Amino acid sequence: MSQPNPDTPWLTRPYHRQWLRDQAESLFAFYGNRSFNPKGGFFELTATGTPIKPVNPVRGIHGTARMVHCFAIGSLLGRPGSDQIVDHGMHYLWNTHRDADKGGYFWAVDDNGAADNGRKQAYGHAFVLLAASSASLVGHPLADTMIADVTEVIEERFWNTAHGAIDEEFHADWSPISPYHGQNSNMHMTEALMAAFEATGETGYLRKAESIANLIINTKARENGFRIAEHFDGSWNVDKGYIGDQMFRPSGTTPGHWLEWSRLLMQLWVLGERQHDWMTEAAQSLFHQSITIGWDDKHGGFFYNLDWDDKPDMRHKLWWPASEGAAAAAFLMEHVDDPLYESWYRNIWDVIARHHIDEVNGAWHEQLTEDMKPAYSLFAGKGDIYHALQACLIPLFPATGSITRGIIETGGEY
Repeated sequence: MSQPNPDTPWLTRPYHRQWLRDQAESLFAFYGNRSFNPKGGFFELTATGTPIKPVNPVRGIHGTARMVHCFAIGSLLGRPGSDQIVDHGMHYLWNTHRDADKGGYFWAVDDNGAADNGRKQAYGHAFVLLAASSASLVGHPLADTMIADVTEVIEERFWNTAHGAIDEEFHADWSPISPYHGQNSNMHMTEALMAAFEATGETGYLRKAESIANLIINTKARENGFRIAEHFDGSWNVDKGYIGDQMFRPSGTTPGHWLEWSRLLMQLWVLGERQHDWMTEAAQSLFHQSITIGWDDKHGGFFYNLDWDDKPDMRHKLWWPASEGAAAAAFLMEHVDDPLYESWYRNIWDVIARHHIDEVNGAWHEQLTEDMKPAYSLFAGKGDIYHALQACLIPLFPATGSITRGIIETGGEY
């Protein structure tokens, strides 16, 4: 009887692939019906899966849009109940988040309409474009209209031709809030622009994605030894002294974003017909930096953020950098002949399985202490399916684009 080869990649092993499918289904099951708010949008959930605020919660646009995107993936896979969640979220984006008077989409809303002074964020508009692009692939009747609408807003309000990237934020009347520029919103806009290109075939989306990547990574990150700067002033000079919101704008640098960009660059390289070799170089450099200075060798996991001397600042271990690390390693394994990526793919999933997956209550612990114990100082519970679901599904499909593209290419065979 032949013995299994220990060098066989995990992604060729039926058990591992089934394990990833099972994890994806557990996430769909945890977030699906429990998150559904009958008054519109979706609840954020406690650690045990009940609404954090059951009466008139504020709904962030990224949370609504991510649910649409993730359950559009579920619909493409043939998961029952997914279309209803997509429809629920799309109508809430269109009828409540959208500013029918002045255009654009409010960052936050509640049962009474716009909250948070009606701010309009580039980050939120990126996720509207992602949601609409994914919904178009399952034939949602609002999708094409929403793609056209949010594309016009991005073009007219957020896109800065002089810099080849997007501006950050505006008041409800479109007066600027500050000269601040952030890489996080531009990174997610890159993701959304690629999704829109896949959904529509319009190359203008791809050119904008390449322009953002060239500024953020090929210019600014390269200048800093492939440490991605998070914060910039109005002229796109790195602001190393910036101190902002710990959740969305932590100070210093964030290794999880290095990993996220690593995967997005490989995806952009493939979609751009492999013309820009700097993208594969940068993707590998970013991955290597993240595991070299962003990984905790003692306890495991990626530190949340580092200062500019490469020292851990907030030492928490969050679920989303681990998720992005697993997805980036899977993408790199498909395109780069280096056993490093297989080794780290296994290493990261070991940490996720041992520490992040909540075997008692379901879903994943979103925050851990430095020594890998569940914590809730940054996140009150389990508010997000997006990062974990993509980590489970990206490895199962061809590394030729987004998950939705892979599902369509393979007919959902995974």
